[in-house]
Amino acid sequence: MAEEQSNNKGEFEREPVPDSALKGPSKFWGMYAGEHAAGTEFMIGPLFLGAGASLQDLVLGLLLGNVLAVLTWRYLVTPIAMAKRMTLYYQLERIAGGSLTKFYNLINGLLFCFLAGAMVTVSASAVGIPFDITYTVPTETFGFGEMSFTILVVIVGVVMAVIAAAGYETVARVANVAAPWMIAIFAACGLISLGQMEVNSFSALTEGNFWNDAIAFVQEREGPQDFSFWQIVVFAWLCNGAMHFGMADLSIFRFARNASSGWAPAIGMFLGHYMAWIAAALLLAAQIKLSQDHTANPGALAWGALGWTGILCVVIAGWTTANPTIYRAGLAFQGILPKQSRVTMTLLAGAVATLAGAFPNLSAQLLGFVGTYGTVLGPMGAVIFVDYHLMKRFSLVDEYAVRTSSTCNLAVLIAWLLPVSVGLYLIFWQGVFAAFLVIPCWIACGILYLVLSKVTQQALPVTST
Repeated sequence: MAEEQSNNKGEFEREPVPDSALKGPSKFWGMYAGEHAAGTEFMIGPLFLGAGASLQDLVLGLLLGNVLAVLTWRYLVTPIAMAKRMTLYYQLERIAGGSLTKFYNLINGLLFCFLAGAMVTVSASAVGIPFDITYTVPTETFGFGEMSFTILVVIVGVVMAVIAAAGYETVARVANVAAPWMIAIFAACGLISLGQMEVNSFSALTEGNFWNDAIAFVQEREGPQDFSFWQIVVFAWLCNGAMHFGMADLSIFRFARNASSGWAPAIGMFLGHYMAWIAAALLLAAQIKLSQDHTANPGALAWGALGWTGILCVVIAGWTTANPTIYRAGLAFQGILPKQSRVTMTLLAGAVATLAGAFPNLSAQLLGFVGTYGTVLGPMGAVIFVDYHLMKRFSLVDEYAVRTSSTCNLAVLIAWLLPVSVGLYLIFWQGVFAAFLVIPCWIACGILYLVLSKVTQQALPVTST
């Protein structure tokens, strides 16, 4: 069985990655550049402006938040990934048990599909510009756009799913080729937008009147809003909370030959989540000044600055981000049905992502959504962290489910669901900013897992593996 899995295009879904399949740092730098200099940056950047974030807070807050994100990937995820060489889903199965892991994988895969769906929407918004296909955001969260736009979403989603199904090597290759060009285009969008707003001196840039005028225009029509410095910091740090605190990128860094690969997210954070977000926000500010329109249509924003080049950038940026996201979702679904091939499960994930992409309002709620999915998925990463670093120090057994043939480790189930339930209550019923809850839920889950393991491990016999 192991040989059969190893030969499945070298993905090693249910065994450690062998030394012969390890990859050098360039594979990771290219992938993270492509994944995080993404089509969704054309959506997230304008959302900061629309939410009322000051230019100074945005520049400094994103700087601090992205530094914290890179450090989390490097020192939290990479050591465990290189030591275990297993996907998140297979490691979790050995700790939590097959039944519980399948439940987690279902939620994990669906949330990743919704995230990828936003990228499908963004790419489709750009493809539709030359064909005069209208991108509109309906009032309902699960409302469809125009029929022509929905058909376009399906076409774009199919292409993305096929690329992701080809495997990690293909995903990384696409990102390596596209990343340098996309980063240059994002920078050009920001510079051109400043020129369109006649911000032609350093003093005009630092005074920020063009930014304040754009915020005033949006708030006059949408009502007053405020997005504070610490909200920006926490959002930048934890918008990918499921990938680093939640350990989803164990599935990526298990291929790393050197620990230096763990610094690769830096290129995505500072050229994508820093430069690209600011550049995209400037696109909206320029559009407001030139046409008195505050609609955050990614395709239209890029078209207004760079024409066909901007359109192509949005499309490719959406692809290079959706590809690894759909790949991760496919691995999650394969954890539910391990007898099914990764290709089949990735295509299934692509179909779900395409369906999600047909609801344009989902992409318009990214500031809240990414914090929510980090709150739900992130805490399970604490289970893996505690299991690897602390269980033996407290005279407890690691990988407990595989040693006891348990299908559901109650310590994991309670430790995960209790903090997440409180977190979701605070988000949806008390209006707490979702990203603020990722770390408290993560810490609570880790402590509960350690304490509850003391009880459950004394109650059940442990067999050797």
